[in-house]
Amino acid sequence: MIEVKNVSKKYGNVYAVRNVNFNVQDGEIVGFLGRNGAGKTTTMNMITGFIEPTRGQIIVNGIDVDSKPKKVKKLIGYMPEGTPLYSDLTVKEFISYMADLKCVPHKVKKESVERAIMQTGLDKVRNRLTRNLSRGFKQRVSLAGALVGDPEILILDEPTVGLDPKQVKEIRELIKSFRKEHTVILSSHILTEVSQICEKVIIIDKGEIIAVDTPENLEKSVETKQVYIVTIEDTENKFKEVFENDEQIKNIEKIKENEDNTFVYQLELKEKLLDDKDFRKNFAIKCAENNILNLGISKEEASLEDAFIQLIDNRQEYSNEEINKIQYERELQELRDEKQEKKERKEFVKEKKEELKEQKKLEKQEKKKDKDKKSGNEGGEE
Repeated sequence: MIEVKNVSKKYGNVYAVRNVNFNVQDGEIVGFLGRNGAGKTTTMNMITGFIEPTRGQIIVNGIDVDSKPKKVKKLIGYMPEGTPLYSDLTVKEFISYMADLKCVPHKVKKESVERAIMQTGLDKVRNRLTRNLSRGFKQRVSLAGALVGDPEILILDEPTVGLDPKQVKEIRELIKSFRKEHTVILSSHILTEVSQICEKVIIIDKGEIIAVDTPENLEKSVETKQVYIVTIEDTENKFKEVFENDEQIKNIEKIKENEDNTFVYQLELKEKLLDDKDFRKNFAIKCAENNILNLGISKEEASLEDAFIQLIDNRQEYSNEEINKIQYERELQELRDEKQEKKERKEFVKEKKEELKEQKKLEKQEKKKDKDKKSGNEGGEE
């Protein structure tokens, strides 16, 4: 499990990451989504221990990254953006070198390197120099370097950037195969990639976390209207006239016109329908009654892209001066809370001491009573 608690990273007067909080559960594939420069790579580098946070705490499998960075690094396989490889090494030599850097025991090193090669489909190019590989194979080599040693956690920074569609699909399938065997944090600004691979999405913008949820829930959150795309053949050109007074339809817009008298329209409904069977049935009947050929009707679904755009567009803009002021006030409040917590703890300890003192006093009185009673009994017997 990865816990990121109130983490900030500041360069000079500028916050690259500000008050970031999120958890990643064991076996999850989590998408870290944001525009270029949003703070994704900075956050990943802090989780790996490559850079230190200005403030806050990161815990990986119960271990504090700041206090025991070497121990944490053994748990993590990191694939940085840009596939930084040693061009004079062969594929196998590079992966072996990465195994050495990770201190993989010598007795299992050979097996570990072989497994990483086979997992990433590099068997046929294992003896080729990395500089002579295609971009797709270079990405695979970088991924194999992260995988060698079988780390519990994989952090992959833009793993498909610069690849052609076929290579992207191959890398995606490879990452999906890691599910449950590894915990994966996948950074990307490609929304379709995140929605296809990840179970949970963390959206970061301008250094702040603005959403943490499943792709499905984020998509549902922006479904403020219900829209259908219909394709029809309308030889008499009367579709709009027939449907513009329909009690369920709010707006009709023609979005495409073909030469063969087929048209594509967008229909926006007045209210969202939980079950649209009746609407679809009535639409088909009305088309048939008016000599309009219904070639297809489909609901326009909200996408992760819609959710992302809505979330970042609705954000309030702050200047660096305002951000620093907000951060200062937040830190000041945290200090006040900490001071209050110490005060309450001190009062609690004081109360416990008083209770203990009172308890000892009562015990002492009870002992005295027992002693006096015992003395009285002994005197009576005499």
